[in-house]
Amino acid sequence: MPRVEKKVDISAAQELIFKIIDDDDNYAKWNIVVNEATKLGEGNYFFKTNVGDVTSTRLETNPPESLSAAQEGSPMTSLGYVLKPKGDVVEATIWAEFNDASQEPILGIAGEMLLKSLKKYAEYLETGGNPAEFNKK
Repeated sequence: MPRVEKKVDISAAQELIFKIIDDDDNYAKWNIVVNEATKLGEGNYFFKTNVGDVTSTRLETNPPESLSAAQEGSPMTSLGYVLKPKGDVVEATIWAEFNDASQEPILGIAGEMLLKSLKKYAEYLETGGNPAEFNKK
């Protein structure tokens, strides 16, 4: 199965970054593609996104290092995050698995966008920003 990975360094605590990615209820607050999140059950969410509707089911949660989820309604079959401290920053990796190898370039771009959104929000919170005043755009 094809897989794509993208990485970014984030100047925020690993625990803060993990808390953000583990809080599916608030994905619409920071995630550039998620417009609405609805909890369907424990670890199971329906996301209205600007690229279509996606149902996400948590597969694994390993605080504060990683998490992964299965995706339905998306070109990705699964995706996950890995957080690795590197000195003053945390290297955040997003990965996705998918069936159609021709989707790799666009999914790589999507991964970069998601990481940019995560970085912007985590660094905003790390410097004392108010979540209620955050503008993800």
